[in-house]
Amino acid sequence: MRVVVTRPAAEAAQWQHELHARGFDAIALPLIDIQPIADASALQQCWARIDSYRAAMFVSANAVRGFFAAKLGRASFTPRAWATGPGTHNALLAAGVAASQIDCPAEEALRFDSESLWESIQAQCHQGGRVLIVRGGEGRDWLEQRLAEKGVAVEAVAAYSRQRPHWTHHERAVAASAADSAWILSSSEAIANLQALLPGQRWDGASAVATHPRIAQAARDAGFGVVCESRPSMPEVIAALESLG
Repeated sequence: MRVVVTRPAAEAAQWQHELHARGFDAIALPLIDIQPIADASALQQCWARIDSYRAAMFVSANAVRGFFAAKLGRASFTPRAWATGPGTHNALLAAGVAASQIDCPAEEALRFDSESLWESIQAQCHQGGRVLIVRGGEGRDWLEQRLAEKGVAVEAVAAYSRQRPHWTHHERAVAASAADSAWILSSSEAIANLQALLPGQRWDGASAVATHPRIAQAARDAGFGVVCESRPSMPEVIAALESLG
């Protein structure tokens, strides 16, 4: 089976390698380009007042890496660290955050998102607390609304930027030739970028493994012929791919 991995470049390379090892003809076509932010001053200001936050919520592993790259000197990360899923959790561990300091949805959770995280951390949220949300540019405000309802002050900071990739003519041709392949989709934004990069391309002959219900719906809206939902772990994505035949 030919499989297209659409995660950002660094993650796509790892997924491509693991899928090759399991016998898939995997190609990497990143649909989101991750770039460092041009001015890290806002991140450094957050580090300067890190002790004032009850918790810091990281939307992704890229958010963790971008935030800790801006760390000031020997500053210690003192708040609780909230992670939406295992990838973010692992990035926090790699950054030196203690496992006992991290809150994350249960490993057996059906989804890894803000809603699932909220079930784990809402008991920590009290009137007058402060929470930092570390993300890439603009993001969903669902968690911010829940925190505000609890009387928690929320501050958001961008630790990286997400951009539409600039595909070469060859990459466009490879993508078009994969219109009958299986695509692993981990972002609704990635699907929008694919439509912008290949306007008019039909996807009814392609299948998609989507790692969240919102992404699955975006894939259906984009015209993918078969859409299968999966948790974002490698074993479960592989099982979903195998179910596609």
